[in-house]
Amino acid sequence: MNTIDSLIQHAELHCSQQGKRLTTKRKQVLLTLLHSKRALSAYELIDYAKTELGETLQAMSVYRILEFLEGEHLVHKLNTSNKFIACAHIHRDCEHGVPQFLICCKCDKIVEQTIPPSTITNLESNAEQEALPS
Repeated sequence: MNTIDSLIQHAELHCSQQGKRLTTKRKQVLLTLLHSKRALSAYELIDYAKTELGETLQAMSVYRILEFLEGEHLVHKLNTSNKFIACAHIHRDCEHGVPQFLICCKCDKIVEQTIPPSTITNLESNAEQEALPS
């Protein structure tokens, strides 16, 4: 079994444990993001589904799917570009820290890093000591 198959199986198990379903269309969107080497917008996902999968997805459906996947911590939204990327921690049963994304300006490759909650607490404490609003 390849890595992507095992990630999908883990995502299905996670959803099942939450009393939710990873439907076919949700799985297609997640698979697309897992295969992609870069973050994709909702409209790029729609284009991919049409050209590569022969599926027609409506924009509102894709946004709802992305909202679901984000709510289940399977994808992340990059607010700076309004694009989405598969979570690098799908295969782990762990609490997510604060995700930080390193984005290459030349090739758009994205690496997900997790900032431990203790680091955020220290930053907030330092800001309070300096009388900076958090």
